[in-house]
Amino acid sequence: MKPYEFAGRTAVVTGAGSGIGEQLARALAGRGSHLVLLERDGERLERVSAAVRSARPEIAVAQVQVDLADRAATTAAAQRIARDHPRIDLLINNAGVALGGRFDEVTLEEFEWVLEVNFHAPVVLTHHLLPTMQAGAHLVNVSSLYGLISPPGQSAYSASKFALRGFSQVLRAELADRGIGVTTVHPGGIATRIAADARVGSGVDREAHAVGLEEFSRLLTYPPDRAAADILRAVERRRARLLIATSAKVPDVLARLFPVGHMTAISRVLSR
Repeated sequence: MKPYEFAGRTAVVTGAGSGIGEQLARALAGRGSHLVLLERDGERLERVSAAVRSARPEIAVAQVQVDLADRAATTAAAQRIARDHPRIDLLINNAGVALGGRFDEVTLEEFEWVLEVNFHAPVVLTHHLLPTMQAGAHLVNVSSLYGLISPPGQSAYSASKFALRGFSQVLRAELADRGIGVTTVHPGGIATRIAADARVGSGVDREAHAVGLEEFSRLLTYPPDRAAADILRAVERRRARLLIATSAKVPDVLARLFPVGHMTAISRVLSR
């Protein structure tokens, strides 16, 4: 498959209001791509869109404010994008949410909220936008380090990211004959808002969670602009799989070496 060309093409990015999504929007505009940006927070969406327009006035920027936890709203947004943009060249399913707590500490509604945003929304968007994608197009699904390993306290998040990983790998095989590339991304400790914005399970002890969150936040050191650059480089090269940061690469090796006991091995590495 030929390298992906960004200039003059249209890219759809979810979760574009901050973190990796914001940096992807800025970097794509810098490469000459027109943008369709999806974000739940209207103020963040407007800020990023305005910044892109100011820096690159020749770039068309469409704003779609939507809560991807709402299946009907996601479907309506996807249908509207397909109608307004009959040719989509790059779809980046980047948006994600997290939920802290063991499985027995979260409600089914909380669990399903994570699955809706992290897995079902990418499926819905891909289903409706894939007919607009032609040979040479590309699809990116941002999974996670937790789509490679399965840490305690992350049952919903890990389940959603493992599902997205499997979905992506199947699509890569199915879409190859159509000349459409697929990249699965597994970021490690990226300095984004996902931990700060995470919900806490209804049955979780708040004090213990606060301590754990503070410790976890110290691991989020990889700059989101570098992560965005890594992703776009992988798109250009049509890579099947991208692991971002050492914090993803080392656990991946341990998971391969110890498919069952990798969490014990990772705990020992972290303790050292």
